Amino acid sequence: MRLLDSPSPNHGERRHDGPVDMLVLHYTGMESGEAALTRLTDPAAAVSAHYLIQEDGTVHRLVPEDRRAWHAGRAFWRGVRDVNSRSIGIELVNPGHAFGYRSFPEPQIGVLIDLGREILGRHPIRPGGVVGHSDIAPDRKTDPGELFPWARLAAAGIGVFPAEGVATDRPLDDLLAEIGYDPDAADKIAAFQRRFRPSHIANRADGDCAARAAAYLTLIRE
Repeated sequence: MRLLDSPSPNHGERRHDGPVDMLVLHYTGMESGEAALTRLTDPAAAVSAHYLIQEDGTVHRLVPEDRRAWHAGRAFWRGVRDVNSRSIGIELVNPGHAFGYRSFPEPQIGVLIDLGREILGRHPIRPGGVVGHSDIAPDRKTDPGELFPWARLAAAGIGVFPAEGVATDRPLDDLLAEIGYDPDAADKIAAFQRRFRPSHIANRADGDCAARAAAYLTLIRE
C-alpha cells in the first residue's frame, strides 16, 4: 500500500466518549483525483475525510483517526446524527454521477480492502457499522453508488452482504429502521436498493427488498 501523508486542516475533536464504531465509504464526485485532494485539504472548503484513495491505489492520509473528519454532513444512522464523531471516512476517487460515473478500478478496491481491514483491526466496528454515504444521508447523497462492489468487500470481511433474501412478513419501512436508516428519509428505500439491489432502484417497497433487508438483519445480528 502506497501511503502518502497529505494533511488536511479540516478536522476537530471527536464529540463522543465511546469508540469509533462506523466506517463510511464515499466517492469524491469530482472531475479528477487532483481536484478532490485539493478540495479535501482546502480550509475554505471545510470538508475532509480520514483517507483518500486514488484510482491507482495510492492512499492519502488526510486526518488522524483519533480526530473528527468532516465527511458525513447532515446524517443519521441508528439514531446517531453526529456521524462524524463516531466514524472513519474514506473517499474513493471517482467522477460520480455528475461527471461520468464509472466502475471502481481493481487497484483502488484492492487497497480499500487492505485499508479497511486495518481500520477494523483498530476499532470495534461491527458489520452493521460499515455503510455508504447514501445510507446515512439518503435524501442528499447517492455515493458510493450502484457500481460499488459491496459483496466483494463483504467477502473480504468488511461488512456483510446477503446472498439471497429470507421470507418475512414485516414491512420494509420497519426493517430499514432496524437496520439504521432514518425513518423520516424520503429516499431510504432507494438507498437500500442502490446498495443491495442495484439492478432496480425504484424507491418503492416490494417483497424482494423486504426479504433482502430481513436477510441482512440476520447477518448483522450474528
